[in-house]
Amino acid sequence: MTRTPHRVLLASALSLGALVSASACTLGAQVKAQAPAPSHSARPSPTAPDSPPPLTEAQAQAALVTEGDLGEPWAPTQGAATWRDGVLKATADAPDCRRLLDALYTDDLFGADGATRAVTGLDDAMDQAQLRYQVLALNPADVDRTLGWMRTLPTTCGRFTAMTGRGAVQGVQVSEAGLPDVGDARQALRVTFVGRTADGEQTVLTLDVAAVRVGDDTIALTHGGPGEVSAETTKAFVQVGVQRLAEVRKQARLRV
Repeated sequence: MTRTPHRVLLASALSLGALVSASACTLGAQVKAQAPAPSHSARPSPTAPDSPPPLTEAQAQAALVTEGDLGEPWAPTQGAATWRDGVLKATADAPDCRRLLDALYTDDLFGADGATRAVTGLDDAMDQAQLRYQVLALNPADVDRTLGWMRTLPTTCGRFTAMTGRGAVQGVQVSEAGLPDVGDARQALRVTFVGRTADGEQTVLTLDVAAVRVGDDTIALTHGGPGEVSAETTKAFVQVGVQRLAEVRKQARLRV
């Protein structure tokens, strides 16, 4: 299969990031211009910064990356890809590896109930790739524990064997993936599944899974598909997502 070049997608994502950054700078300038001059009649007493309120459902939705940001060939998802049940619905002997497989299949790294969350799914039909993107409101300590667990997986589950629900054997490799230096804490993994069809033809599925904590907010995504998946595109998703989240937070503060 001829894979779609990702240069257009990456340029689109980075262009959005530049626009969001410019908008944030403009908002900052407006706030400074409108702020009253400091009074010297009383000495200010230092106060601890208040934690921002949790994201509302509407704010979480506004912080999602959309198909409008990415351009063609990305479009709203048409449902779970065939490779999700065919490959990701699998189990392994080691508990940490089994937990990783469960998290990939359910698209839920954190297993949190009751958190404010917004979720979107996007398809690249030309490459059979999918993006699952989430904005979450979770306890930061819980998020950091999950990020710490992810950090151990290239060692504890660097290479292992998984058995799919259809009885096929998959060789799985887990490695650390790079992310832009954004947010307060972050971790990403690249997970590669190698198996064979009933006719003996080799199959490859690649998944990037990433999570970034920004204060009390968290974004999580999986970006995967058959064959190779662009690491630079995954990084662009994260970069733009964090910038989008920051913009939503800035707008919320300006309205207070």
